Amino acid sequence: MTDTVIYRNHPPGLWSLYSKALLPKEKSPGNDIHIPALSARLIGVSTANDNLKRYHKVCGFGTQTTVPITWPHILAFPLHLKLLTEKAFPLPLLGLVHLRNHITQHRPIGTGETLDILVKLEGQGNTSRGLEFDLVTEAWAGGRLVWEETSTNLFRQPDKNSKKSGGKPPELPRYPETAEISAPESIGRQYAGVSGDRNPIHLHALTAKAFGFPRAIAHGMWSKARVLALLEQQSGWRPDAVSISCQFKKPLFLPGTAQLNWQTGKSGWDYQLLNASGDAPHLSGEIQWRD
Repeated sequence: MTDTVIYRNHPPGLWSLYSKALLPKEKSPGNDIHIPALSARLIGVSTANDNLKRYHKVCGFGTQTTVPITWPHILAFPLHLKLLTEKAFPLPLLGLVHLRNHITQHRPIGTGETLDILVKLEGQGNTSRGLEFDLVTEAWAGGRLVWEETSTNLFRQPDKNSKKSGGKPPELPRYPETAEISAPESIGRQYAGVSGDRNPIHLHALTAKAFGFPRAIAHGMWSKARVLALLEQQSGWRPDAVSISCQFKKPLFLPGTAQLNWQTGKSGWDYQLLNASGDAPHLSGEIQWRD
């Protein structure tokens, strides 16, 4: 088992990790890929740093005595980048695709509360699209687990033997509530400034084109946070223990608009973020309150 890298009070610096992310791997990954059991821990980090107010503004959260449910993801991002740029990690960072994100908040986390954060690599599996693996994050306070997240990522490695489906995509569900979300051209740079995620596909049209996109695309975790910021303002929202799943689908090109579509229920809500014409999803998910 690999030893856990430990940081106290302050995460690793991002700029040195960015430079490592640009370096090519010594060996090109083949079919026999093994994701090592890497982990990193940040002990004693405050939830109230200089970026919190900016994060509220960029994502649309109101000012509260508790932090947004997606905020611990931002606190953990330097640890994510640390693991994904380690020499032992066999895959190139640029080009990985964020497929799914699942967050469970066991209780609301106070602004200014001190957390211990653990990040580890788990859950390797082969699919028809390639290799999937999980980044698992845990936030602890006073020796108790208060927040956890699983982010599933894809390294594209198509199965040559699989047959492509020529059928029509499943019909989208239609929920009764709607709201419009606007994503300005600069939102990728704004979010990068508060999150540390400076993937070139999010920053400028020119850098996105180098990776095959016609324009820059919004960060998936900005889209999820923006959706939750709007849903928190709706009648019936409960700031309690909750689990929120999210499947990332078609990219949201910048600048752009999208339709948030949702339905409420006693134990949970369903939501989806659709393109401007309402016929294709950017993301979808479920919110389940935990009794």
